[in-house]
Amino acid sequence: MNKIHSIELLNKAVGDELQSIHQYLYFHFHFEDRGYEMFSKLFEQISIVEMKHLELLADRILFLGGDVELRPTKGVEKINEPKLMLELAKKMESESVSNYNEWAKIIGEELDVVTKRLFEELAEQEETHYNEFDIETDNCNDFGDIYLALQSMKRCNKEFAE
Repeated sequence: MNKIHSIELLNKAVGDELQSIHQYLYFHFHFEDRGYEMFSKLFEQISIVEMKHLELLADRILFLGGDVELRPTKGVEKINEPKLMLELAKKMESESVSNYNEWAKIIGEELDVVTKRLFEELAEQEETHYNEFDIETDNCNDFGDIYLALQSMKRCNKEFAE
């Protein structure tokens, strides 16, 4: 087993997870500000799952004797249009699935089966996130602005009821 290579790939994953956490929280804040409660909660919940992924990766890095590099892969993209936000999220999840699958294969060949299994589990969870964003993208495309307006109206009705 090549621990150094495992740690290197695990830290790449840490950077990707941090990027997702930051991006999704940015989306969460903006959706919440605009009254899109369902989208806000979706991004908040998925950012929390990404934090759990980060913790699993960090635990593995430390177990292998490495140090956790807490540097996001890149900065937050300042997108405020709901459909574009969902498209970016889908792209990010798709890239994560691809990376995790590739890294699992590489690390498996280097006989680090525990890290391989971790990458495979994360790929499976990222596919679930992709699917959630894909469904919401389809809903936005099928129903247009009405879909967004209904989310906003739900919030208004709740506020007036209080």
